[in-house]
Amino acid sequence: MSVFAKASAKRSARAAWTGLAIAGVSTLLLSACASGGTPSAETEEPADTGDALPIEAGERSLDMKIGTILPQSGTLAFLGPPEEAGVALAAEEVAAADSGLNLEVIYRDSGDTTTDIATVSVTDLLSQDVSAIVGAASSGVSFTVIDQITSAGVVHFSPANTSPDFTEYEDAGLYFRTAPSDLLQGEVLGTQIADDGHSTLGLLVLNDPYGTGLAAATKEAFEAAGGEVVAEELFNTGDSNFDAQLSAISASNPDAVAVITFDEAKVVVPALVGSGYPGNQLYFVDGNLSDYSADFAPGLIAGSKGTLPGPKLEDDFRDRLLAVDPELADFSYGPESYDATILIALAAYAANSTEGADIAKYLRQVSGGSGEGEKVTTFADGAKLLAEGKQIDFDGPSGPITLDEHGDPTEATIGVYEYGDDNTYTRIN
Repeated sequence: MSVFAKASAKRSARAAWTGLAIAGVSTLLLSACASGGTPSAETEEPADTGDALPIEAGERSLDMKIGTILPQSGTLAFLGPPEEAGVALAAEEVAAADSGLNLEVIYRDSGDTTTDIATVSVTDLLSQDVSAIVGAASSGVSFTVIDQITSAGVVHFSPANTSPDFTEYEDAGLYFRTAPSDLLQGEVLGTQIADDGHSTLGLLVLNDPYGTGLAAATKEAFEAAGGEVVAEELFNTGDSNFDAQLSAISASNPDAVAVITFDEAKVVVPALVGSGYPGNQLYFVDGNLSDYSADFAPGLIAGSKGTLPGPKLEDDFRDRLLAVDPELADFSYGPESYDATILIALAAYAANSTEGADIAKYLRQVSGGSGEGEKVTTFADGAKLLAEGKQIDFDGPSGPITLDEHGDPTEATIGVYEYGDDNTYTRIN
């Protein structure tokens, strides 16, 4: 099935998401409702009527630094290479456009929530006067540094944060993401499990904002479809023994098990299947949908499924990422990282400024969230129109994006994937 999400709500208000399933049509519409509150004076965001901030025509001469805090180590390290490749590719294309915007990227590690690496990295990046920081991949890690980044007046832009808690977070209008909230992924995952004919479900869940938020959305969708969650076992980042959780899940004898973890899947999945649970009744999520050909015995999870935000990766974009990093084996969140970087560059160009607050004011606008600009798919085309004083609407390889007042993408696609005998996954929708 194909999933299309639309949302609109104020950054300062609570969003209530609902899903609508249409029989015979593989589409999911998500809408957000909000009431009360107005943007703060500090953000000066475009009005709800869609009024756009003016674009100054003329040449630019801008030198901008951005930093990254993407996982070079920790439980999401497999996501680091495609994410950094996406940023590097975008930087190369900004340079090739010869637009007057000179972009320097400083790459740093985010680690995971068991370390303080992200805080050290952010401190270093802020000392180098970056205008924006791309990352982290982990929602839990981003929550440890979001105040540090935004209080410095720097844009915090994640390509992979999916916790619903970011939508309402007090971020001075400086936090953005190209990944959709897990209210969407959870609805797709829960619905998919029910559609596959399962009536009972076990959940193994990482106890952090990402894991618990995605589990709650999955449970709600599955139960709305008539299913019953019969086990919900939590564990903490850094845990190495999962015997109690796996025993509790096995004892409940669910039809399916959703493994809502990061790299811990390499431990829990062989243990669960080794205890006799069928490998084809497992469901993975974006935090662990990975190539397990070198980790699991052949056929261990053949027939299992998983979800990952993002449209089908086009061959051209895959080739461009491989030109940056020929060793890439996984491309998860590479498109979202590329789009985050391009949007930051376009917003700086639109604002004719490298100040974080100025960039933030234009991010929604250049994404098409306001302004009704002309569609562009490259930085070069966008910069050309902006130099003419025209409005633009950037669509990238991760989709239309269209940021709302929350800094959330209002249009998103969730892919459904299935594992084969070689323990690699293929998109099936």
